[in-house]
Amino acid sequence: MELEKFIQTLILIHAGFGGIALVSGLFALIAKKGSTIHKKSGIVFFYTMLASAIVALLISFLPNHHSPFLFSIGIFSIYFLLIGYRSLRFKRRNVGSKNEKIISLAMVFVVVGMIVIPLITNGVLNIVLTVFGLTGLIFALRNIKLYQNPEKLQKNWLKLHLGNMIGGYIAAVTAFVVVNEFFPSFYGWFIPGIIGGTFIAYWIRKLNKGNTPKILTN
Repeated sequence: MELEKFIQTLILIHAGFGGIALVSGLFALIAKKGSTIHKKSGIVFFYTMLASAIVALLISFLPNHHSPFLFSIGIFSIYFLLIGYRSLRFKRRNVGSKNEKIISLAMVFVVVGMIVIPLITNGVLNIVLTVFGLTGLIFALRNIKLYQNPEKLQKNWLKLHLGNMIGGYIAAVTAFVVVNEFFPSFYGWFIPGIIGGTFIAYWIRKLNKGNTPKILTN
């Protein structure tokens, strides 16, 4: 009984941080990139979403609350947030990417385990873990490849930042949509990703055309 009260407290903490992250992340998305509002709301989003994700991981391992979905969201959020936040370093020249490589390699091992372990232990693929695992594997391998080219990394730091931070926000929205059952069946798992992916593509196209906000290059 005491354990269940503790778990319910954790769930409230997770939801509280997640709610703040949703609001602050929205402000960061719609604010002018590089503005004071964008930077401050982005920092709030980073720390509250990171806290929410860590608590979610803990909950997903506790008795009677095992949740592959919650685990996947936690892993995704932490990875995207760390890479997105740390990518700000690469706008400067000659910045090492050793820690980012370690984070991305760790992500590769985790997502491969997400796919393989259920297959070994239960003899079947877990759809949630497999879909999230394959997506995470693609992002992690792509980032590792980028780290091998410091010049290209310095040139594309903004794409790395926006893509991964928006990815973290997509994870937050996905969790909110699925938990509250806004869409029937499995659609809630993919609709936020489709919308968020379109938003990422929009920004990447702007950056490829040279429409980089001047304030972000300072």
